[in-house]
Amino acid sequence: MGDRQVTIKLTSDEALVLSHWLEKLQMTDLSGVVNDPAVWAPIHRIAGTLDKALPELFAPDYDRRLEAARQRLRPED
Repeated sequence: MGDRQVTIKLTSDEALVLSHWLEKLQMTDLSGVVNDPAVWAPIHRIAGTLDKALPELFAPDYDRRLEAARQRLRPED
């Protein structure tokens, strides 16, 4: 059972916002946020997969794209 793969589908907006959040998370002391070291491996794997899949991360207007994605994902009041 441990070898079975799981596929998660995200929109490009979701992937971009999640990638940014994961990057910030990884820059912190993970042990202070995630108390189970077993969770770190999947966090790093997801972050690495997103980094490879998102050319927007290296765009000169990355900040603008990220903010636009955040706006589209926020629920309307």
